[in-house]
Amino acid sequence: MSTITNILVKDDSNPLTEHTFYPVKGDRPLWRTQIAGVPIDGQLTFELLVNEQLPDGNWRRVTKLVVPEMETLGTAGTSAGYVAPQKVAFKTPYTLSTIQHQRATAASMANSLKLMLGLHQGASSVTATGTIDQTVAADTVKNSAAIVTRFMVYGEEPV
Repeated sequence: MSTITNILVKDDSNPLTEHTFYPVKGDRPLWRTQIAGVPIDGQLTFELLVNEQLPDGNWRRVTKLVVPEMETLGTAGTSAGYVAPQKVAFKTPYTLSTIQHQRATAASMANSLKLMLGLHQGASSVTATGTIDQTVAADTVKNSAAIVTRFMVYGEEPV
């Protein structure tokens, strides 16, 4: 079983920004960024939302990422030396859900997850693999010790 630790991930800005998600204590595995100067409501969150066995014996697993967008603050009204604190303009939630057959193996789940990741990372008729080099990634998903991968493939929740 995985140990709940920090998770590092790069975003799609230019230049790339690496975000560190820190574990938050609670009932479910939850992580939050700690970006300086950004209020708690404006921090990115990631959660292992659902890990349940369904009545038919299959497993349902769901992860959720929430990315808040902050209001852009202009310089208007700063002549008195006061700038209002940033506020959240909106939040973009992104969920990934799977129903895993009770007879699914780690290899079949890892393969399904890797195909989904490839589709989400930009696979096309030109790249065939997306933006991450897949030529050296054989069994990387199945053998990964990463928290999210272990959850989606094996149903392991970090402790």
